[in-house]
Amino acid sequence: MNDTPATEAAFPAQASPPAAAGVNGSDERRDYRPGYEVVAERILEFIAETRLAAGDRLPTENDLAQRLNTSRAVVREAVKILSALGRVRAHKGRGLFVADDEGMLVTSRWGGFFRPVDLDHVLMLFEFRRVQEMAASSLAATRATPAELRTIEVAVQQCRHGFVHGQVDEFNQADDDFHGAVAAASHNAFLVSAVRDARRLQRQSSAIGIHDMFGDGTESAIVEHEVIYRAIRDGRPDEAAEATAAHLDRTLEDYRREIQRRLFG
Repeated sequence: MNDTPATEAAFPAQASPPAAAGVNGSDERRDYRPGYEVVAERILEFIAETRLAAGDRLPTENDLAQRLNTSRAVVREAVKILSALGRVRAHKGRGLFVADDEGMLVTSRWGGFFRPVDLDHVLMLFEFRRVQEMAASSLAATRATPAELRTIEVAVQQCRHGFVHGQVDEFNQADDDFHGAVAAASHNAFLVSAVRDARRLQRQSSAIGIHDMFGDGTESAIVEHEVIYRAIRDGRPDEAAEATAAHLDRTLEDYRREIQRRLFG
């Protein structure tokens, strides 16, 4: 573990100020992004590019603000996001550190390079998820117990409830529960770990606002979950795998469109 402050490390290009809103609400740019989202991304890039490990010290908030040409207040908000994600820890009187919990360790395990808004990285992550989750759902169709089937079914119902009632947090939690329950029903501990780790990486995109609201594909996701569940319940492994592939392919397209919109307007 390196406790030396990383004040001399190279830092990514300075964050550009967020696009200014128009004179009135109707003129506000559709691709407006709060400054703290941009700064959160830059800090993640810094951690990855300098290969900081769990427990390593980050520059101070003041130093980060100077390096990124922004205010300390914006850096503080970015740190709150990354703290909630489990990527950094703020210790009073000691400074900022790369987190040593699973949220950070999973990134080290997969090479420490993942960037939440890099389209190539998102594509690779979904390719990885596709392989793991197709296998998990196929195995679940032959191994799921009645209790595990009920857990999957409840997650499907909660996804729908969250969507119908406009509760994004409820939907997101149920979505996590669904994919985790399918993996658990595979009765393969390695697949459970791989699915969990990949979804933790994907949540980095959510933490910077990629999926902080319902999108055009949310209702489709609910239908796709139900199709996967029925195939598993009815003991049809090939259909379960195919339905999982279709679900992840469609979800990837949603991510692709949103990232391109944010980057290019």
